Amino acid sequence: MKLNWTATLLMTLVGVIQAQQPSTSAQDQQQALIQKQNLQKTSLVKNIPFENIGPSVMSGRVVDIAVNPKQPTEFYVGYASGGLWYTNNNGTTFSPVLDTAETINVGDIAVHWESGTLWVGTGENNASRSSYAGTGILKSEDKGKTWKNVGLTDSHHIGRIVINAENSDEVIVGVAGHLYSANEERGIYKTVDGGKTWKKTLFIDDKTGIIDVAVAPQNFKIQYASTWQRDRKAWNFKGNGEGSAIYKSIDAGDTWTKISTETSGFPVGDGVGRIGIAVFDENTVYAVHDNQNRRKVKEDKGDTKGLTKEDFKTMSVEVFLEIEDKKLNAYLKRNGFQEKYRAENVKHMVRGGTVKPIDLAKYLENANAALFDTPVIGAEVYRSDDGGTSWKKTHEDYLDDIFYSYGYYFAQIQVNPSDKEHIYISGVPIVKSKDGGKTFESISAENVHADHHALWINPENPKHLINGNDGGVNITYDDGSNWLKANQPSVGQFYAIQVDNEEPYNIYGGLQDNGVWVGSSTAEEDVAWHQNGHYPWESIMGGDGMQVQVDTRNADIVYTGFQFGNYYRLNRATGESTYIQPKHELGESPYRFNWQTPILLSPHNQDILYLGGNKLMRSMNQGTDWQAISKDLTGGGKKGNVAYGTLTAISESPFHFGVLYTGSDDGFVYRSDNAGGSWTLLSKDLPKDLWVSRIVASQHAKDRVYVTLNGYRWDDFTPYVYRSEDRGATWTVIGNSIPMSPVNVIIEDPKNEDVVYVGTDNGAYVSFDRGNSWETFSKGLPPVAVHDMVIQSKSNDLLIGTHGRSIYRTNVEPLQGLTKALTKPLHIFPISDITYSKNWGNSWSKWLAPKTPETLLKVYSKKPEDFVVTISTKEGKKLYEFTTKADRGLTYIPYDLSIPKEGKKVYEKEYPDDELTKRKNEKYYLPVGTYQVQITNGATVASETFEIK
Repeated sequence: MKLNWTATLLMTLVGVIQAQQPSTSAQDQQQALIQKQNLQKTSLVKNIPFENIGPSVMSGRVVDIAVNPKQPTEFYVGYASGGLWYTNNNGTTFSPVLDTAETINVGDIAVHWESGTLWVGTGENNASRSSYAGTGILKSEDKGKTWKNVGLTDSHHIGRIVINAENSDEVIVGVAGHLYSANEERGIYKTVDGGKTWKKTLFIDDKTGIIDVAVAPQNFKIQYASTWQRDRKAWNFKGNGEGSAIYKSIDAGDTWTKISTETSGFPVGDGVGRIGIAVFDENTVYAVHDNQNRRKVKEDKGDTKGLTKEDFKTMSVEVFLEIEDKKLNAYLKRNGFQEKYRAENVKHMVRGGTVKPIDLAKYLENANAALFDTPVIGAEVYRSDDGGTSWKKTHEDYLDDIFYSYGYYFAQIQVNPSDKEHIYISGVPIVKSKDGGKTFESISAENVHADHHALWINPENPKHLINGNDGGVNITYDDGSNWLKANQPSVGQFYAIQVDNEEPYNIYGGLQDNGVWVGSSTAEEDVAWHQNGHYPWESIMGGDGMQVQVDTRNADIVYTGFQFGNYYRLNRATGESTYIQPKHELGESPYRFNWQTPILLSPHNQDILYLGGNKLMRSMNQGTDWQAISKDLTGGGKKGNVAYGTLTAISESPFHFGVLYTGSDDGFVYRSDNAGGSWTLLSKDLPKDLWVSRIVASQHAKDRVYVTLNGYRWDDFTPYVYRSEDRGATWTVIGNSIPMSPVNVIIEDPKNEDVVYVGTDNGAYVSFDRGNSWETFSKGLPPVAVHDMVIQSKSNDLLIGTHGRSIYRTNVEPLQGLTKALTKPLHIFPISDITYSKNWGNSWSKWLAPKTPETLLKVYSKKPEDFVVTISTKEGKKLYEFTTKADRGLTYIPYDLSIPKEGKKVYEKEYPDDELTKRKNEKYYLPVGTYQVQITNGATVASETFEIK
């Protein structure tokens, strides 16, 4: 009996240890959306305007394109986390049409062109690190002016939507399902009443969903669907399994039959990955398959290129010591071993037992080797000419360098509607075949970004293609020989942003698959650069751009890099670029670096740079030399093909050098009070196993610290935000009133310690009481994932780096003073000086619009009311009066600095030596001078002066 009880207890404990972190329910998610809508109505800051400042030229990840076949200059583009955009001039300009919806995360789009009805399956289907979940199926019957959620709210990620061209109420949806957790709402869903009701017609299991659905062009009853078993965790991604297969329906999706069987000729088993389908007619079907089975090992034909790391993995000490020094040195130099590791001293280390031969292989590996060194079969194309009964691979050799080892990100195939031998594969490059898949050629070009996800073929002119990739939209009219770029929307996917203290200041940022860019804060996001040839933003790093640190003494010295800790020290004045990633010692376990490896310049000494691996590294000389100043500050990692057990956040107290805080991707928070000499665990009472998205040592109180945790990688959308007033010894929850959405960033206001800002996967918030309550931003800012925030302290500009809509900016000076204004019924904030221009109201040509000035009168009102605004001379002579409405909270009242004819007379009477002339736009403008602004509701008056210089 005792043994049985012990066994039962052991199994229970194992179950608890291995249990999946609970995912957020659809009900809670829908309630959070309602909560946010209500907050937007009552928010004190709902009128704070945000300006999108770009950049746009590098664009962002496209997931789908829907083109009007009768008018192909009209089309919609769905961006993974940037919303839905519309053009009717062939991509010359675009307009966003999803910004008023509850989410702008897109998986697939479908359009019924005759009625203008739009369907958006929310939640990206590419299963990447930043494939954000959606909220179900959104539908618009007025071309995107308004949206309605018509169901499947727990789907998270949508693979495909297909509309019956002859009955727009009949729609098939392929649901991929949750990315990081199991769920039941996945499979094929069908509606025959425009989304009022849904019927699940195909379901495999709670880890297998639908990634693609394709229909015979002339027969909606003939449909094909590909199922995809995938399981992503923070430490591992498996994009294949027994559940991945091809199914067919002959009754418009009501019932399905599996057609990729052991006798069909199509691969089956655990190695089957993502499958894309293209249907030419009822008989001819293509499938592209990400085959995750391993390639056959080639026979060793002898050493022709010297030693390889594989040689050392099984080598004995005796054999190692017999290697010629010249041969060993060639290996060491070729593979970038540090200068101190050369044949003579490495052999000495091996003789002494401090190093083993296998360490010379391990030295070259890291936690990501399993992902990039795995020799999988990769892309394969299969064809059926009997409606899917039998399949045959179209090519003999491997299709190298199309999917590499991460075909889960692509696996799309298209067939020319008028030529069944002409097909296209979307992968890292985009390739085409004109012989039914026997041979392929690339149609990528210098102005076409890599990583392709969507392709439309004009049925009337098959040489006309519209392509969507990680760098936006490209258009060709000669079957890929030449391409146009259509990257007008600002849809950059920023991971991190930064500013410097130059005048004007510069803005830096790292983007998904688009490197690191820098631009002046005065840069205009318009098309004028097409004329002068100089885009105002400059690329300074490739890859997936990551964090940026700028030397405050010399802004030409910039530290930045790309994924997995590959950082550089740049000298922008000389063009020098120095690689500075820390390297473990020979014989040690390799360091683990996160995809978004954190770096930090010490606020106390700009020569001191910190970098987080699984240990905290410190350089005292700008990254030239490194020392690990900690033990492993994580849980030690987990076996998988994604780096895990890595640091994700670093902060140093501005009050004391060496008071350091770190956070990791597995939920550990540590503090050192002695520059890394010893470390104290601070996360014992915090939720476990969550990603520490940010830790911030306060610049206002030496013992205050903020931390945010992120449950995105568990499909847990709880906003975990905490504050400590005792250096992390105890924590206070301050995120409970934020609508449910994972938190990515928290920052303090540099001028007012009570003001704190937070960015989530669904927008941005501000608190005026250190997090006890929150207000939501909304004007000009769509429900986009906010990855980073920074305030340029001289200008008081808040910059928001979004993962889908580039960078937004607003001035927060009124927010910094709002805590005092909250005690008053009415308050007007200081008005910045204005520089006079004789060009106000004029233009050099009658064909051009006149230049018009504007200032914003920033007002706080305790309640919504009607107000009278009066503009007067400094002596109080009234020049202009108008009425306006003010909401509860902050209201920005635009004023164009003009006065009416009556005001002109008053002014000229007061100042007889001055004459105000009417401008070309028929207005009179205030001249240089000092003026008063008064705002009143009849009972309360607030006033302020401003100066035109």
